[in-house]
Amino acid sequence: MKFYIDELPVLFPYPKIYPEQYAYMTDLKRTLDANGHCVLEMPSGTGKTVSLLSLIVSYQLFHPAKRKLIYCSRTVPEIEKALAELKRLMEYRARYNVKEGEESEVIKNEAEGSNGPGEHNTEMKGKGKAGGQMEDILALGLSSRKNLCIHPDVSRERKGKVVDARCRDMTSSWACEKGRQDPGSVELCDFHEELGKMEPGQLIPQGVWTLEEVKEYARDKGICPYFAIRRMLPFVDIIIYSFHYLLDPKIAEQVSKEMSKDAIVVFDEAHNIDNVCIESLSIDLTRPMLDSAYRSINHLSERVDEIKKTDASKLQDEYARLVEGLQEQGEQREAESFMANPVLPDDLLQEAIPGNIRRAEHFVAFLKRFVEYLKTRMRVLHVVAETPASFLQHLKDITYIERKPLRFCAERLRMLVSTLELTRLDEFSALQKVAAFATLVATYDKGFLLILEPFETENATVPNPIFHFTCLDASLAIAPVFERFSSVIITSGTISPLDMYPKMLKFDAIVQESYAMTLTRQCFLPLVITRGSDQVAISSRFEVRNDPAVVRNYGSILIEYAKCVPDGIVAFFPSYLYMESIVAAWHDMGILDEVWKYKLIFIETPDAPETSIALENYRRACDNGRGAILLSVARGKVSEGIDFDHNYGRAVIMFGVPYQYTESRILKARLEFLRDNFRIRENDFLTFDAMRHAAQCVGRVLRGKTDYGLMVFADKRFARADKRNKLPKWIAQYIKETHSNLSTDMAIVESKLFIRSMAQPYPEGKNGVSLWELADIESRQAKERETFAKLMGGQLKVDANGEVVDKDDSYSDMEDDGKQEDDFDKEFGEGHDLVQINEMDQVMQEV
Repeated sequence: MKFYIDELPVLFPYPKIYPEQYAYMTDLKRTLDANGHCVLEMPSGTGKTVSLLSLIVSYQLFHPAKRKLIYCSRTVPEIEKALAELKRLMEYRARYNVKEGEESEVIKNEAEGSNGPGEHNTEMKGKGKAGGQMEDILALGLSSRKNLCIHPDVSRERKGKVVDARCRDMTSSWACEKGRQDPGSVELCDFHEELGKMEPGQLIPQGVWTLEEVKEYARDKGICPYFAIRRMLPFVDIIIYSFHYLLDPKIAEQVSKEMSKDAIVVFDEAHNIDNVCIESLSIDLTRPMLDSAYRSINHLSERVDEIKKTDASKLQDEYARLVEGLQEQGEQREAESFMANPVLPDDLLQEAIPGNIRRAEHFVAFLKRFVEYLKTRMRVLHVVAETPASFLQHLKDITYIERKPLRFCAERLRMLVSTLELTRLDEFSALQKVAAFATLVATYDKGFLLILEPFETENATVPNPIFHFTCLDASLAIAPVFERFSSVIITSGTISPLDMYPKMLKFDAIVQESYAMTLTRQCFLPLVITRGSDQVAISSRFEVRNDPAVVRNYGSILIEYAKCVPDGIVAFFPSYLYMESIVAAWHDMGILDEVWKYKLIFIETPDAPETSIALENYRRACDNGRGAILLSVARGKVSEGIDFDHNYGRAVIMFGVPYQYTESRILKARLEFLRDNFRIRENDFLTFDAMRHAAQCVGRVLRGKTDYGLMVFADKRFARADKRNKLPKWIAQYIKETHSNLSTDMAIVESKLFIRSMAQPYPEGKNGVSLWELADIESRQAKERETFAKLMGGQLKVDANGEVVDKDDSYSDMEDDGKQEDDFDKEFGEGHDLVQINEMDQVMQEV
């Protein structure tokens, strides 16, 4: 389908479009035209990714500047999905742009009226570039070394850190130089060496490449896919990678520094972007970590002594470079990504490293003193919370270490590791963390707090101290992104209320919009269960969560839904601890035995491989048998990136409200910071955070308009207006008052009726309502132009609610109000007469 938004021709790869997709594209274009930022909430399963890519690719190719698109997603499967969607779009565009005079096969298909925007045309899928000329666009995805490595030995390693370390040993600048001068002395990566023989801009040809396709192409050419993508970044039109490549300063300085300022940045699935920002600037240190760092320092010391005896000129040359300053180190820093600086502002690059840490032996002694100080601090047996300024003052009083050398700690360590030509850098990860801690604590004054917790839990007696350097201000990590790039788009299916994000991240959004969901039939049913069949209120509140009546009622909900729901059910709990206690209680009560009569049960655990096996077997059970139940945790792996489409998820049950652990000292500090600096009340933030994760969990059930499922909120607190108002608009609009305060038996009756209605044949899409054709878009645009003309002509006006109303109607209302006032005055007198009557009444009462 081809249509116009203002002057922009948009090619959309399906013959019909949802109304919310058109509205989404219109707001996106408005944002790009204004070079501003926006926050957009698009319902789950309505083709958010394809809408976004269709509009931005059309925008890129229409304007001669051809702004680069930086598309950030959270997980590797989501990156792969976005690349696959983009590939389909570009193949569609290629077939659409056929020679003049020939009828496009795509146009033929659309005339016959094939699939809607939520379903892929299978005929279209396999045809590739045959129908027309592919447009000149290069789109790549970037992931970690572990996901892209094709080296026969290194790629067998299971841990990412080990893969990174072995890769650096073979690709670092000193190893390459030594291996080329003396072949065989150092093991080099042949794929990386082959890369150096090719032109930087010609490593990967034009087109859309998924991660697997890049690996296959790299194998054929004998080049390294990871470094090929890294070196192609300045030449790509679209790059798709993880949030961390832009938000984590350690990685962003390596990967994203070449991106042009007019690039369009998209953060997809960005409902927890504030947490990603905070994690990227927070560090936790433990006692074992400090012991490991101390061993690494001793290793450094031995290596320095060895180099002094064998090749003292190396250390002398390094000292000379440090005297000159840091600015000349740019090229080398690109390859040595292990010891990347957690924060490297431009003003730091203009300075020379302080004299007391320039010499290697002085710097090693400096690190020893700092680690010893941290060990001493961890011997304290009471909780300590202090600001960075207080920490630095205490450090100076005890050890005479000043702030300035601490700022350069991470950069100085990177250079020393490179000079000493160290291998197996994964063994130095603890020392790198300590150096990053030193740099961060010396760089930032506000928005951070140091918390020392000597015990793991309140009741523990054996000390296990953790030193938290925690970031409280999410805007610090994302501020460089807003400053540098002209358009940043934050979008997800669950980011209500929208005004919270501009507040927390300190940016001005020119568009904030949440879209309703247009449905041919109501394909999901939200139900709020507030009490069991015995009328006992159910809740996961701390005071009642372990009450046997509540536990039994939660169990009966699971049993009843296992009986009546076909295929898969996913149940979410607020935390792993609560899930374990509930499952143990259910086992003792015999509830699990009852559930097993109807469905198998699988449980998500904190261990990723275990969870992957559970998921695989859950899907197998849904495909082969009577279905299964997956017990999961909000904020876990299952709630964030796994889709339960069609038979894999016919019901999602949210047991309790997924609040964070409110006794956490880090959370308390953040709540206090938000209250003092952003005027966000503690309860508002906690409710907002809980409801966005609850919405994310229940949203797993719906992955398209042809899908259907039940959304069950099992907690009496969901019935409150303050909770429901923070749910996304597309969920809240379908919660009826009659469904917001149900008992278990009433909810089961409603669920059975819903499932029975969903079993009927799917009705054809109502054109003009939930599905638009080209004529519907043109009709809508004509109506908008007419409304705008009337507004400019003064026939219409915008009321206090922002709605367009007829000007004459508002005047007639005012005239009616005036007439009513005149009638009232005739009967009861005017205002001053009434005042006199009141005064007389008071006098009479006193008499």
